Amino acid sequence: MIRAGVLGATGYMGGEVIRVLLNHPEVELAWAASRSQGRIEVHHPNLYGRGIELVSLDAITACDVVFMAVPVSASLEMAPRLLQMGCRLIDLGAAFRLSSQSLWEDAYGRSHDQWHLAEEAVYGISELHLDVIKQARLVANPGCFSSAAVLGLAPLLEEKLVDTNLLVVNGLSGTAGAGAELSRAAHHPEIGNNLVPYNVVDHRHTYEMEQELSQLVADVVRVHFTPTYVPITRGILAVCHAFSLAGVTRKRLIKLYRDYYHDHPFVRFYDLPQDKNAAWQYRSYPWVSTVAGTNYCHIGLDVDSKRDRIVVFSVLDSLGKGGAQVGIENMNLMFGLQRTSGLRHIGCHPN
Repeated sequence: MIRAGVLGATGYMGGEVIRVLLNHPEVELAWAASRSQGRIEVHHPNLYGRGIELVSLDAITACDVVFMAVPVSASLEMAPRLLQMGCRLIDLGAAFRLSSQSLWEDAYGRSHDQWHLAEEAVYGISELHLDVIKQARLVANPGCFSSAAVLGLAPLLEEKLVDTNLLVVNGLSGTAGAGAELSRAAHHPEIGNNLVPYNVVDHRHTYEMEQELSQLVADVVRVHFTPTYVPITRGILAVCHAFSLAGVTRKRLIKLYRDYYHDHPFVRFYDLPQDKNAAWQYRSYPWVSTVAGTNYCHIGLDVDSKRDRIVVFSVLDSLGKGGAQVGIENMNLMFGLQRTSGLRHIGCHPN
């Protein structure tokens, strides 16, 4: 059995790691650590009766893998110590995601005193970095918006079908993405019956999108990204607009996406048949609710041939394929397990 520790167990991301690991057939929970001690159900009522006691950061012990669900400052402080103890690390935060130190320090407004670890870290989108994740000692989990946008756009860029300087992504996020700390924008009386745009230019996830997509074309890629909180709990919808360099059909793109993700079990192209006589065309596009609580990303698309525009819809759970569960997928790869081990559950309907 793989012994796993969870650092930052009281937050939503840490709680989701624990929830899924408790049903993983090849993993046992070594410890769950937090600045707060006591029973975990005080913070995660869904874990009631599991007998999990939170331990202090000083009480953690060596184990096979540690999931770090903590702020950047804590990741930078704890990562060297945990690696020295022989643990492999999956950082669910943003400390090691970017390959440029100057870009990272500009985006996060602070110095990075463990940059040698950022240079070692592997960016954890398995669909793009499968083989290197298997060998990694430190995996930097992607941001939730980044995962949705990169998975949605990657096939178009790798086939050189679109203008790489004009990629537009509108990201709609459930409030779980804001974390467990209280904030006005995610407060129910404020977000209910409301939409809240935030950090509408130069959002930090933009740099991840540009970094990963640029690697596919060996050139600079520009992504114009704006996020908005919506009154749901879990989930991300990335509406990605790209502009075709040569006329393409929806039929051709459907085949492209299915072939591109054929060997990747957690990305599914969603394409229920369209009814040309229906007033509302929606069945062939994915819904956020269908992937809530799962490690799946569903992708759908359409082509506006009159304007040479391709619109891609990419949906995932911000705590699932956009966070904790893709971290567990990466753990499976790092330890030679089946990629889908412990992650085969499907979403609930209705959610």
